[in-house]
Amino acid sequence: MAGEIAHAAGMTKYLISFPSAAMQVPPEDLPAVGDAARAVIEEAKAAGVYVFGGGVHEGVAPVRVSADGVVSTQIYPGSHLDGGFTVLELSSREAAITWAGKLAAACQCDQELREFMYDPAS
Repeated sequence: MAGEIAHAAGMTKYLISFPSAAMQVPPEDLPAVGDAARAVIEEAKAAGVYVFGGGVHEGVAPVRVSADGVVSTQIYPGSHLDGGFTVLELSSREAAITWAGKLAAACQCDQELREFMYDPAS
């Protein structure tokens, strides 16, 4: 029901992300970048638009799991996920672009913006 209400209100989930290689920040600046990024996340939480976010743990290798539970270290060809991401639920693509700009400024690197398809179960 909540998903239907959000969809009826025109709310869409957006993925804002960047790959690790995009962040060209000197090591001594990383604490300030982290503080700035956390400040944007706190702003998103206060605005009630934050869904989830985090950084992919690149020290843990990904695995592929089949329907029967078999685990393989062979992930899909071309599949690659690293860096950081944030999922926000917003009323428009323009709002998503504004938030992506805030995160780009905080992280000191461009952000990619993707829109999730509507899912009544989420």
